[in-house]
Amino acid sequence: MKIAIGADHAGFEIKDSLAELVRSLGHTVLDAGTDNADSVDYPDYAEEVAGRVGSGEVAFGILVCGSGIGMSIAANKVAGVRAALCTCETMARLGRQHNDANVLCVGARITGLGALEAMVRVFLETPFEGGRHQRRVDKMNDLD
Repeated sequence: MKIAIGADHAGFEIKDSLAELVRSLGHTVLDAGTDNADSVDYPDYAEEVAGRVGSGEVAFGILVCGSGIGMSIAANKVAGVRAALCTCETMARLGRQHNDANVLCVGARITGLGALEAMVRVFLETPFEGGRHQRRVDKMNDLD
């Protein structure tokens, strides 16, 4: 699968570690930046990653900022994107199973690297359950 990943200045180091993990799982990574600690505007990176997801260019996106909140708000403005702010594996799993989330948003200042890596694995490996959840996802998509 192709996975787009992006971060602001607070998340760039974690982004690089997560990109390495995603590659080790056999996926192709499209790195949208940033690549240093210079202050940047997180909506720019959210738009880049979410746009690739919304257009179907990539299967999933991963966004990292200090808390994950700003990235999730910005990414969810893009049509076709269901960005889930997650702080644990359970949220990542349920975001995929019940909400067909296609962008994982995480906080570099909130969650440690080991937990973040576990969330990425779960997010990428968990299928959408469909069934009763499909009706709800359809209703969310109608809001685009």
